[in-house]
Order: sequence, then structure tokens, then C-alpha cells
Amino acid sequence: MTRRFKVVVLPGDGIGPEVTEAALLVLDAVTEVRPEVQLKLIKADAGLYAIEKYGTNLPQETVELLKESDCVFKGPITTLEDPKAPPSVAVQIRKMFNLYANVRPAKSYPGTRALKQMDMVIVRENTEGLYSGIEFSVGEDAGVALRVITRKACLKVAEFSFKLAMQRRKKLTFVHKANILRLTDNIFKKAVYDAGRHYPEVQIEEVHIDAMARNLVRKPDEYDVVVTENLFGDILSDEAAEVAGGLGLAPAANIGDNYAMFEPVHGTAPKMAGKRIANPTAAILSMKMMLEWLGFKEAAKLVEDAVVDALREGKVVTYDLGGNAKTDEWLKL
Repeated sequence: MTRRFKVVVLPGDGIGPEVTEAALLVLDAVTEVRPEVQLKLIKADAGLYAIEKYGTNLPQETVELLKESDCVFKGPITTLEDPKAPPSVAVQIRKMFNLYANVRPAKSYPGTRALKQMDMVIVRENTEGLYSGIEFSVGEDAGVALRVITRKACLKVAEFSFKLAMQRRKKLTFVHKANILRLTDNIFKKAVYDAGRHYPEVQIEEVHIDAMARNLVRKPDEYDVVVTENLFGDILSDEAAEVAGGLGLAPAANIGDNYAMFEPVHGTAPKMAGKRIANPTAAILSMKMMLEWLGFKEAAKLVEDAVVDALREGKVVTYDLGGNAKTDEWLKL
């Protein structure tokens, strides 16, 4: 008997509800032709709008639903820059379920503004580094942010990345700055090489962060799986997305041992909200990653094939790809 998975849906802020709705419409179409895809979708509140309603961006009611679910599908959510504001919803969920691997595919599709041909995945350690959120003031005019790196976390993300490389082209690149960050990045470096001993089939190379930023523009086709720490991975994955055609095409997964969160990586774009001009591709491809993670690989392939066909035809092109189509028009393909 096919298991029915519980998925919490957080529509988000700004254009979040629009692109989330688009992805869910595609999911409805998939379940009609792949009846084995059995999902119970549970919509819940989280985001900037929830602060006024609940006093927090991640209400306890939503937390309880998350704990009872198999995974979460999240639209873009606004994070306030005020130090007194609640932490990012994404960061809270990552810490809650120890979603240590942020997986960001960067793939050039036909009919887009891709600068180079590429098909790579950047895996970013998702729980530590400067994004640990440990900051404090030193007097009135100075502050300190701690960059936390542990061998345990490095080993987990390295192991994940090697397993992913085994499923792809058996090449792994790890990015660091150990010549400057000699203590913390050497912990990361040693963990990658130690994990690599269990995967002799995988070719390993290391690249400094500044060189990698250049190489992503000049020769992204040379890379397959790239693993790095939190801040470096955040910057490199956005850069790779732009080279591949733009953030409107960029999906993401946050994966732990027993739970996962899937989300488009672009922002909430509040000026575009309600205009139905947002590109839903990133959300749709994030949903495709969710189907893969849940084990519905054939259904996931159907989704990606449909996206490729739609982009190749070029009949409906959203503003970020040089056109003026509406979100709903894209779906008609």
C-alpha cells in the first residue's frame, strides 16, 4: 500500500503565495497521471505577515504541524534586518530539524538567459559558519560575529556530498580559504579528505573561494558537485544561479537525516506581489526536488521534462527571462 506523506506548505510573503500556488497546480497535474504520488498538503502560517497575527514569524501552531509532517514546502519569506526581530524562518527550521545540507542545483535550460552551459550542484553546510547567528556588541561602536566550524558538521555535509557525487559524475570540488582562515577551514578541509577515503571512485579537488568565484563565471561546465561552508556556499550558489539563467530558475533543498525543506531561492519581491508576473519555475523545480526526496523519481522527471519543454518552446516568457508573460500563462504550457 502506498504511503501518504504529510507536507506542510508555507506560502510565504510577497510573491510567495503566487509561485507556491503555481507549484501546487503542477503537483495536482502530476498526481493525476502518477497516482502513486500520495500527499496530504497542510497549509500553515509563517513569515512577516504572521508577526502581526501571532507576534512571531513562526507560530507554535505551525511548529507543531512541522513536527508531525514528513517535509515542508516553503515559499520565499521576508526576514527583517532589525536585530530585535525574530530570526529567519528558514534558519529556525534548519536548526529545528538539523537540515545540514543546503542543496542548490545550477543548470542551464534552453530558452533562458544562461551565460554558460552548466549542470552542477552546490552543497552548502547549513547550520554553522557565520550564519550561526552568534553576535554581540563590544562597546557602542563595535560588534563581533562568531564563525563556528565543527568537525562533526563538516563530516556530515562532506559525506552527503560524496554520496551525491557518486550518483552523478563522480567529481567533487570543495571550496575554502584555509590559507587565511587557517584553523576553521583546515577543520573543514581535513573532514572532506577523511570522508573521501570511503569514496575512492570520486575525484577530489580543492579551490580557494576567490578563485571559485571567478571560475563559476569563466568555466562552470568543469564542475559537478561543489561543497563548502555556509557563507561561501550562500554567495557561490547565488552566483551560479545567475550564470545559469537567473534566480527565477533556481530551486533549493535543505536536507537532514530524516526531514527536509524545499524552497525557491529568490526573494519575496514585494513590488511585484499581486501582479502575477513572477516566474514560478524555481518553485516548480523545488517541488520536483521534493518529489525526488520522497522517492517519486518518475514523477519528478515528468516535472523537469515539462519545464524543459516549456522553456524550449519559448511561447510564454516571464519578465525575468525577457518577456512579459503572467505567472498563470506560463502554467498553460
